[in-house]
Amino acid sequence: MENKKYSIGIDYGTQSGRALLVEVATGKEVATAVVPYADGVIDEQLPGTDIQLEYDWALQNPDDYIAVLRQGVSKVLQDSQINPEDVVGLGIDFTACTMLPVAKDGRALCQLPEYRNHPHAWVKLWKHHAAQDEANSLNKIAAQHGEKFLARYGGKISSEWLIPKIWQILDEAPEIYAAADRFMEATDWVTMQMTGIDVRNSCTAGYKAIWHKQDGYPTKEFFKALDPRLENLVEEKLNSPIVAIGSKAGGLTAEMAKHMGLKPGTAVAVGNVDAHAAVPAAGVVTPGKMVMSMGTSICHLLLGCEEKTVDGMCGVVEDGIIGGYFGYEAGQSAVGDIFEWFVDNCVPADYLAEAQEKKVSVHQLLESKAAKLVPGESGLLALDWWNGNRCVLVDTNLTGVLLGATLLTKPEEIYRALIEATAFGTNMIVETFNQAGVPVEQLYACGGLSQKNNMLMQIYADVTGLEIRVATSLQTPALGAAMFGAVAAGGKQGGHDTILDAAAKMTSIKQIYTPIPENVVRYKKIYAEYKILHDYFGRGENDVMKRLKEIKKNSRNCKG
Repeated sequence: MENKKYSIGIDYGTQSGRALLVEVATGKEVATAVVPYADGVIDEQLPGTDIQLEYDWALQNPDDYIAVLRQGVSKVLQDSQINPEDVVGLGIDFTACTMLPVAKDGRALCQLPEYRNHPHAWVKLWKHHAAQDEANSLNKIAAQHGEKFLARYGGKISSEWLIPKIWQILDEAPEIYAAADRFMEATDWVTMQMTGIDVRNSCTAGYKAIWHKQDGYPTKEFFKALDPRLENLVEEKLNSPIVAIGSKAGGLTAEMAKHMGLKPGTAVAVGNVDAHAAVPAAGVVTPGKMVMSMGTSICHLLLGCEEKTVDGMCGVVEDGIIGGYFGYEAGQSAVGDIFEWFVDNCVPADYLAEAQEKKVSVHQLLESKAAKLVPGESGLLALDWWNGNRCVLVDTNLTGVLLGATLLTKPEEIYRALIEATAFGTNMIVETFNQAGVPVEQLYACGGLSQKNNMLMQIYADVTGLEIRVATSLQTPALGAAMFGAVAAGGKQGGHDTILDAAAKMTSIKQIYTPIPENVVRYKKIYAEYKILHDYFGRGENDVMKRLKEIKKNSRNCKG
């Protein structure tokens, strides 16, 4: 009897990394291990120092990423008791853009003693928003120059992306910029730690670094217009080879194989983005099907047959998700994070006691109460901008709104209104793609949020008027990474020859949500009001959110 073959996917999230061991032939998830980052999200004080970080910063420690490789892979091998020789491939995915300055020897600058106490030498997490001034300037100059790349990103480059973050380093810490041999996405850096080979993946290059398969990066003239010191940025610090998603980055080095418990030479796929890896893991490999990767935020991924301009999209990249198609990305900066904020800060003690008495979580209690409400019954309407707006407004300086509250408003009503707001945000994205000629005919959902809250998923179906198919796996990014790891190995080595082959064998659908007709009608009325507020606060008619944020920033500086 032939031995079963396995692949490993490692999903690097915001707070932890998850290793998943999967049977290549069936997609059966054999073992999983979660390794929390020791330093978590660094947004207040630099570890081991008394250095306080400024507003809107979010850093991480690259040592935590290596700990995931060592501890997570060893744990799944130990728990499963399989022969490491039967692991044919490995792939990783990451939050993005999560970037770092790298020394010539391949170490992150913050791993060098001389730069340990400098915040700009550390990893900048995806939700580091302190490069907004640079993003604003980049967008203004790109528009003045008529740069055609702007249209591929919905008209704006986000402060979360690579170039604004690099420019912030140059502006605020030119010595760190000079010391960096290159700037890398964390997913490429970790892949390089495993293989010893420096390659950039086409996904993050395309979506986060303004790279285009035909046109390459923006011109030297454009970078010089941003800042003369950036003129040779690409040649000097972004010159690693760019390799397509689904390719093999290299084989596991003997040193890393020893630390991870795998055999040297095990195939390692090029790095990927978490939500993008989840698309084939949800079983989607053809156009017209939008995948919502639902967690602390939502990333919306869609395949198309041609390159179109879509207002406010995060990007369109040829071969960016599945080879042979144009991959479109959109997203919401906070979803699960909003519900978590509400539960942590706004639920009264008697609700906490009731949840404890019923032996359910506070989220479950609120869901059970909110599910009894008819759409519109609470009289509440919210805007889902607690962490800014990623799409379609691309503005991190927008903030949340709750409208219609009275002295009779109950916690479950606010909880439901916040869920509805995130559903309205998704519907705004769906509408925008349809209007641009990139059809959204079906919705697919994956991620923990899609299986934790039935009411939430039904609201999304009712608001969008579309069926939603929920992927069976709770760990679709890690599963997708494992699928790409199997493809990196190839069929002859016990893996798969294409990602389409892997999707046919390794994925399934758990549940389908169908819109409730009467709820669809009710939500259309509420959504119309949402759109009015969305445009009033988000498109410049009233910039009160930004004025308040500036007042807040100045007040903090006065206290300091």
